[in-house]
Amino acid sequence: MELRGVSVHYGRTCALSEVDLTVGRGETLALLGPSGSGKSTALKAIAGFVRPSAGRVLLDGADITDLPPSRRGLGVVVQNYALFPHLRVADNVAFGLRARRLPRAEVRERVRETLELVGMAGYARRYPRELSGGQQQRVAIARALAIRPPVLLLDEPLSALDAALREDMVAELLRLRAELPDTTLIHVTHDQGEALALADRIAVMRDAKLVEAGPSGRLYHRPSREFTASFLGAANLIPVELVRHDGDDLVTVRLGGRELPAGPVTGVPGGAVALGVRPHRLGVHAPGRELFPATLKGVQWRGSGFRLDLDLELTSGSCPVRAEVATVDGLPGVGQRVGVSIPDGCPVVPLG
Repeated sequence: MELRGVSVHYGRTCALSEVDLTVGRGETLALLGPSGSGKSTALKAIAGFVRPSAGRVLLDGADITDLPPSRRGLGVVVQNYALFPHLRVADNVAFGLRARRLPRAEVRERVRETLELVGMAGYARRYPRELSGGQQQRVAIARALAIRPPVLLLDEPLSALDAALREDMVAELLRLRAELPDTTLIHVTHDQGEALALADRIAVMRDAKLVEAGPSGRLYHRPSREFTASFLGAANLIPVELVRHDGDDLVTVRLGGRELPAGPVTGVPGGAVALGVRPHRLGVHAPGRELFPATLKGVQWRGSGFRLDLDLELTSGSCPVRAEVATVDGLPGVGQRVGVSIPDGCPVVPLG
């Protein structure tokens, strides 16, 4: 699947701006971004639900930009599942097959196969109203898979589920991906955890534009854009001075009058740069000589640990940062000074 310079406009509103993106056969791509970033619009352009204002959509090298959704042969699962309430599960799954006028025996066999694939073989005679949210989602996926599409499009299919069920369905989607190695999955989500768990590659979107795309591990550990570092993994972006390049994508930076080894750094940063430090990698202690001074502004208990909001003291002022720690025993109270430790080797990203 390929997007070449695809833009979508609604009147004067730009919903998608000149997106170039390629997804390989059998690959899982997550379109990740906040609300209004253009990720669902990109999916709709692929599915044929919206007509690009510019650019082309290709499938296996063939231009499908002008084809209606029914002739693209793609599987689509939308947020509310869109099951037909008056049809039983088996008939919902069979709907696309009957529209293609397949023989009855083949329809029955494919319905049976796909319901078994998603673990819903025992629910064929039920109506959607008799199913839980997670079961309805499985039926929606089965209906999309029954036509044996080369590409399965998932538009935030887990957003309506509670947290525990969402974790179960992530595991289910991982199992399905292993069962269907030749099917390309394009998954729209605003949840970074889902994206990291499911996707081979992630395309980060913001303000109708593609910010950065690449393998999930590289974007998490080596982001090359400020927004990617902050949105994917919620990194603290701490302004630093680039002192020198040390080879192998490693650099030395200066923070608060002290030098730190850092990297990797993607390319040669120009202008202002920041150290991207994940909250769980920040250490917070009582004030100490070898630590960076900060003021503790807030404490939130999160069950498995604590989230701390701090103002890190810099030469030019202060920088708000967030830390995740297992315990606050031994720490001064809110409003008091603490000491912060920053590990070596954090990635460096350009600001702006």
